[in-house]
Amino acid sequence: MRHHGRVTQQNAGLGALADRLWCRLHLDRLAGGRQADYVIREDMLDHPETVRSFRWIRWLLVAETVVGLTAIVVAILLTHAGQTVPWAVWFRATVVLLITLTLYVFAWRAQLGYYWAYQRLRLFSRIFPVVTLVIAAIPGLYPFWMVIEQIVFSLLMIGIGDVLTTDHMRATFPKPARRSGAAAG
Repeated sequence: MRHHGRVTQQNAGLGALADRLWCRLHLDRLAGGRQADYVIREDMLDHPETVRSFRWIRWLLVAETVVGLTAIVVAILLTHAGQTVPWAVWFRATVVLLITLTLYVFAWRAQLGYYWAYQRLRLFSRIFPVVTLVIAAIPGLYPFWMVIEQIVFSLLMIGIGDVLTTDHMRATFPKPARRSGAAAG
């Protein structure tokens, strides 16, 4: 079952073009596996709480993008000022931006009703803060300003996780029924 055509109904611009390309390349099948075709009910997507939740998620992702870009700008300014910026800082700043891009994709597909995207976004919003805070706790790996950046990144991810695990969002994205017997194997 394909999504409800929401992208093409909302606009005929970049979102519709991206959706057509995404569907033509069968990327939902690649990213979602067995659950690629499982889409939630359209009335749940239109629910005001669902709309409000995805609006919060978008703003939190924008904030994460700002945090990631700020880390790169700070590293560039420090480098131009003659300070040595460790490779770990450059690597981390780049990874944060790439992670955020994948989260935008998951949020986009979840907002179209794809259960797999909701699950990935929910999973990553739990894992990334833990990994980030553990790495930030390694003495001497990052300068103090980068440790602060990682804490802020983690808090924003925890915020996304909180939005995704509200009673409403869990009811909106119910777990698909298991396939029986030979179909599940």
